[in-house]
Amino acid sequence: MEKLTEVVSKTPLLTGSSVAAKRVEIRNYFHHTFSQYESLFDCINSNEAYYLRAEPLRHPLIFYFGHTAVFFINKLLLGKYQHQRVNERLESMFAIGVDEMSWDDLNSAHYDWPSVADTRQYRDQVRHIVDALITDMPLSLPIIQDSPAWLILMGIEHERIHLETSSVIMRMLPLEYLNAHPQWAACSQTGAAPTNRLLPIAGKTVTLGKPSSVATYGWDNEYGHKTVDVAPFKVAKFLVSNGEFLDFVKAGGYQAAKWWTSEGQGWLQFTGATMPRFWRRHDGEYLQRNLLQEMPLPLDWPVEVNYLEAKAFCNWKANQTGRHIRLPTEAEWTVLRNQLDTDQPHWEQAPGNLNLEYYASSCPVNCFEYQGLCDVVGNVWQWTESPIDGFPGFEVHPLYDDFSTPTFDGQHNLFKGGSWASTGNEATRYARYAFRRHFFQHAGFRYLESDSPEVPVEPVNTYETDELVAQYLEFHYGDTYFNVPNYPQACVQALLKHTPELKHARALDLGCSVGRASFELARHFGHVDGIDFSARFIQHGFQLKETGHTRFAIPTEGELVEFKEVSLSDLGYSTLADKIDFVQGDACNLKVRFSGYDLIFCGNLIDRLYDPSLFLNYIHERLTAGGYLVLTSPYTWLEQYTPKDKWLGGIKVNGENVITLDGLSRLLGERFNLVAQQDVPFVIRETRRKYQHTLADMTVWQLK
Repeated sequence: MEKLTEVVSKTPLLTGSSVAAKRVEIRNYFHHTFSQYESLFDCINSNEAYYLRAEPLRHPLIFYFGHTAVFFINKLLLGKYQHQRVNERLESMFAIGVDEMSWDDLNSAHYDWPSVADTRQYRDQVRHIVDALITDMPLSLPIIQDSPAWLILMGIEHERIHLETSSVIMRMLPLEYLNAHPQWAACSQTGAAPTNRLLPIAGKTVTLGKPSSVATYGWDNEYGHKTVDVAPFKVAKFLVSNGEFLDFVKAGGYQAAKWWTSEGQGWLQFTGATMPRFWRRHDGEYLQRNLLQEMPLPLDWPVEVNYLEAKAFCNWKANQTGRHIRLPTEAEWTVLRNQLDTDQPHWEQAPGNLNLEYYASSCPVNCFEYQGLCDVVGNVWQWTESPIDGFPGFEVHPLYDDFSTPTFDGQHNLFKGGSWASTGNEATRYARYAFRRHFFQHAGFRYLESDSPEVPVEPVNTYETDELVAQYLEFHYGDTYFNVPNYPQACVQALLKHTPELKHARALDLGCSVGRASFELARHFGHVDGIDFSARFIQHGFQLKETGHTRFAIPTEGELVEFKEVSLSDLGYSTLADKIDFVQGDACNLKVRFSGYDLIFCGNLIDRLYDPSLFLNYIHERLTAGGYLVLTSPYTWLEQYTPKDKWLGGIKVNGENVITLDGLSRLLGERFNLVAQQDVPFVIRETRRKYQHTLADMTVWQLK
């Protein structure tokens, strides 16, 4: 295969021997990315096309044209590398993309989008600002996550993600709005579909996760690690081609509900789909839409479908063959990927149709073969059976807390390997991207045969289920029940009443859950840090801070739910967001920087800690002189959270009852005075007809 262009850009290494050379490399990478992104939009021949909803579930292209530049400014502001906004209106409007709950969750809001010229001018301003920062920023090697260079790479890699997603949306525009472009030329090679066959793969133990020693930029979900034993399996030599998938279409696969999951059946019923999204039938012939052209269906190119379609095909194929046919898991795909020794940026030439090194389209599925397998990477993304979740050791980056955590919901499936349009980080070995199962990308699949009908996929973290998170969102931001006041609000009002000497500079909301008390405290304090152990909880507080709204569904009865949306403006918090930082953390092992607080509020936390004594013995170090520690809890001690030998109360010692207040007094009495105590009631709604009514004990302790 010959390369598409002479200039190929690769993600920079974080290491090097020359700071000056690395600065030049990063600067070149930035400008190449910015220009390549704009060259994609140069394919559009009419400003009108920027405002069409080519994909009803996503914003029009004008959003994506501005979004990647806005991302730089918003993150630079968050990191304190930029101190003023460039255009507040654009930086609000272009801030947040779309990841809808379902295929019918259409965003019908009206936006007064800016002109293309204004957006282009804004991009020019941002290019100048970022270029100046790269030129002048402190830089040392290796680049670490706290470095301004890491933040620059974050913005660059974010734009490369949207280079691909924008090309998908552009692929849905009417062709009359697009012109051919030399940088975006499709493959012209096509022929008959090769006959697929299954190849044996030995079982192996693989470790998932990107080692910290790998010296390229990575997103938060790539780090941490998990070791998985993979049983032997057989795998398809080729990605499923258009020709192979056509057999499923002609067999009535889209009309036979039995091949589809319940989610797939709902999607089919709503969309009325009868073939893949990028196919069209005209005069008895099938056609395929590529980025800038339509062509007779290339039978030997990979089919491009969502997960629901890929899963239905596998179910049909299993019935046809009498074998256990399914999609691979992330671990099984990794066994295949590990057969390839090379990785971007170290290869001289991509080992697949990847990194825009060959075509601006797919190509035949038999073009890139390695050790008997074709398209181990590239051509199209490969759907897996695995919902995305964080590996053990996962940590969010403080400047992009919500890159991954919103997808840890069991509803986003991983795809691996990259497509022809995947560049930069997307083209690396450890890249982990996930979409909702009904979403379209440049994505297809290969199938495997296993010895068991069971799919070896671990469930997404059961503690952080959607139902539980939604319950706490309702508890914090929803309706009040039985005339019991909102609990986070009531706690803040009560603690303020008991702390007349309290200074109001800095507060810590520890165990903040989804964040309501943090917003309430921000009414009275100059700065508030909200910290919680659960990324799934805290991401909603962060989402409210960043976007001004969040949505959730709460159970009513059975499988029926009620959809709700919360906005900062409705709550009266719209001016408070800049006073709050939300961070994932462990209350028993806080980072040193979380110190100097006038108030530490721990709402319903103490009986959920794995070592409450450890926490209470050091927390005074994080307070200012005369500062206050406020604890609330119903003292529901449970061994699933706290080993019984670490309970502070609710136990007998030497035959006598010990209550939690005794334990608190024993641990805190030397350094604190107990200045107040009161009951604070709360109600948690489980369903429309089931509630928990509880009394929490509030104790207010002042540092001596």
